[in-house]
Amino acid sequence: MHDQPSSAVEDRLGEPSEQWRRYQGSPTGMDIECKGWRQEAALRMLNNNLDPEVAERPEDLVVYGGTGRAARSWDAYDVILTELRELDDDETLLVQSGKPVGKFQTHERAPRVLIANSNLVGHWDDWEHFHELEAQGKIMYGQMTAGSWAYIGTQGIIQGTYETLAELARQEYGSDLRGKLVVTGGLGGMSGAQPLAVTMNHGVCIAAEVKADRIQRRVETDYLMDAADSLDEALEKAHEALEAGEPYSVGVQMNAADMLEELLARDEIPDVVTDQTSAHDELEGYYPSGYTVEEADQLRDDDSEAYVEASLDTMERHVQAILDLQDRGAIAFEYGNNIRGQVQTHRGMTHAFDFPGFVPAYIRPMFCRGRGPFRWAALSGDPEDIYRTDEAIRELFPENESLMRWIDLAQEQVSFQGLPSRVCWLGYHTDEEGLTERARFALKINELVAAGEISAPVVVTRDHLDAGSVASPNRETEAMRDGTDAVADWPILNALLNTAAGADIVSVHDGGGVGIGNSLHSNNHVVLDGTDLAAKKARAVFTTDPGMGVIRHADAGYEDALDEATQSCVHVPMREYDAERGDE
Repeated sequence: MHDQPSSAVEDRLGEPSEQWRRYQGSPTGMDIECKGWRQEAALRMLNNNLDPEVAERPEDLVVYGGTGRAARSWDAYDVILTELRELDDDETLLVQSGKPVGKFQTHERAPRVLIANSNLVGHWDDWEHFHELEAQGKIMYGQMTAGSWAYIGTQGIIQGTYETLAELARQEYGSDLRGKLVVTGGLGGMSGAQPLAVTMNHGVCIAAEVKADRIQRRVETDYLMDAADSLDEALEKAHEALEAGEPYSVGVQMNAADMLEELLARDEIPDVVTDQTSAHDELEGYYPSGYTVEEADQLRDDDSEAYVEASLDTMERHVQAILDLQDRGAIAFEYGNNIRGQVQTHRGMTHAFDFPGFVPAYIRPMFCRGRGPFRWAALSGDPEDIYRTDEAIRELFPENESLMRWIDLAQEQVSFQGLPSRVCWLGYHTDEEGLTERARFALKINELVAAGEISAPVVVTRDHLDAGSVASPNRETEAMRDGTDAVADWPILNALLNTAAGADIVSVHDGGGVGIGNSLHSNNHVVLDGTDLAAKKARAVFTTDPGMGVIRHADAGYEDALDEATQSCVHVPMREYDAERGDE
């Protein structure tokens, strides 16, 4: 299945760049290295991805997700920086799987950077062929926001996890997670948001993680409240918090499958069980049971086939334990790591999908209305600029009680990593002037930059996990009403449309958080530098981008999307044609 050990990839990266050693994160302030802020934003966001405060293994160019890289090699990283510094305002740089491959004259409103990562033709679109090419230095895994230079650390996923758990609490308990125990696996770059999302919803969380340094890092950055030396200690502290009705989170160093089986053996049934280990990559993301981290790393280098088999064996136990907990009363859902798909495909577990993914269970109604994880970073490096954007959110959307509560929670509990950043779930819904929520926000921020109330430009981007930017049958498009789970036209149209609308960076990736061959997804950036051009681009992109979510779900027949299309005047041609004919 996997012919090349991971060490072959590491050998091809080269020694870490001297430029990276000097940067150690994004440049900040008003002095720029490039010919314009749109190019400068790309340079800063790339370096922010590789900030030691942000990335999992920046010395290996790994941002998160086990192997999600920002550039293919350190030589490629150096050349990308050179190209960005020399890039004119009417030129576009092309980056193919982390390697700069061309530059062409385009025009001022065109993207300054176009990126494609990890994409393979269907017949060859699998891990085996990918790893062959990766070991030869011909491709890299861009994950989602790693290879599109849009990662902002664990803070980037926190609201999505919070919103998922909040919706679960509303559906199951009528309020929040107070007095409820959530157990999960994974405290890496993305999964590390889970404990804080639970406590923000007033619940108690026990998280298993095989790497002690990850547990400590989440404690240091306030995503995790405590660390336990054993499952006994974790359970004791968790029960104390449950009895007191207080939010609490604790990490315990152990394999997630082992932890869940131990809970079953003790008849300790949590209220909620989920998982966010890097199960999408059985070779370099997931750790098998029965090995220390060091022993597993050695096995991976010595015998990659044996490592993969051990990982898949553990995943099978892991999924079965979740199913058993569900049978005994726990609410179970998968948080997008494709662990169900892995054991269904490689172990023939036909019942693996007897517990749902988080999107069809809790998030799809928001996607239908174009809502999703909208995020921005202050290129100044000044936290006060983000706090001013928080005030702008309050000024624009005072009637949105959930959003107001989120801003309060984020200010109180979310630590910045790298460039000060924020994430908010905003969508399409238009005002009386026809401006979407995202466009209203972006235009307001652009005005504040122009007025000097925000000290430097702000770059606005999002997660690839968004309303209309992804085809992922085991995650975002799982169980679509019309059976179009695997139709990948939508993310391609999203990227094409956002390019036409004038986004400053546009990217298209294969794989993401579910693995090669299992998804296609796209992303964009817009730089708000206070200019009229930025305003025009923001108005267009932040209409087209969430609008893709509305039309994608309207096409699939979702009432919420059809209602949003009616309310916000989104043109859906076939619907209007059918209405004229009197069709249902």
